[in-house]
Amino acid sequence: MTAPRTIRRLGERSRRERAELDAVLDAGLVGTLSTVVDGQPWVVPMLYVRDGDRILLHGSTGAGALRHVAAGAPAALSVVHLDAVVVAHSTFDSSANYRSAVVYGTLRPILDPEGRRVALTRVSDAILPGREAEVEPMSAREVAATQVMQLEVHEGEWLVKVRTGGPGEPVRPTGAWTGVVPLRVVADEPVPDPSSAGEPVPASVQERVRRGVSAV
Repeated sequence: MTAPRTIRRLGERSRRERAELDAVLDAGLVGTLSTVVDGQPWVVPMLYVRDGDRILLHGSTGAGALRHVAAGAPAALSVVHLDAVVVAHSTFDSSANYRSAVVYGTLRPILDPEGRRVALTRVSDAILPGREAEVEPMSAREVAATQVMQLEVHEGEWLVKVRTGGPGEPVRPTGAWTGVVPLRVVADEPVPDPSSAGEPVPASVQERVRRGVSAV
C-alpha cells in the first residue's frame, strides 16, 4: 500500500478531514483535469460535480485525450477558490487566502446507458438545478455521444490546502497599509436570448443565480 499523499510545503495549511475535501469540491463547478498523453502533459478545464464518493466529468466521445484518460491513464483533478488578496508590509510577504484540492486516481468510463443517463442528470442538476424538467429529455443518441467518466475518491489519494487570515507580523514595521481584499464570484442577472424575450426566467436559472458558482 502506498503512503498517503502529504503536503510538505506549509504543511500546517493541510486539511485532512474528508468533509473539508467535500466542501472545497462542492463550492465550485470547474476543475482542471491533468494527465500525460504520449509523453506530453495534458491539462484541460472541465465542469465536474461530486456525487458522493465519486466525481463526475463528461465530454465528447470524439475527444481523443478524453478517450486516453478513460482508458486508464493516471490523472488528477485540481480545484481552487481564491478568497482574498492578503496585503502585507512588503511584496515578498503578501499572499492570498484560498481553498484548494487535488484528487488523484484513474477515471473510469460509465458504459451502462442508464447509468450514464443518471450521471448526466446529476451533472445537469449541479449546473442548472431542475433544468431537465423544463426541457425535452436527452435522446439516446445524445447520451451515446457523451463520454461520461467517474473519478472515485479514495482515502490517501487527495490533498486539501487552505489559507485564511490576514498578513503576518512584519520583521519591522514599515508604515505601509496592510490588510485583506476579499474576493468573490457572483452570478449576475440572467440575459435572455432574443428568442426568449418576454418569457419568464425558469426556476432552474433562478436557482443558479441564487447559488452563484456553488454546486450546492
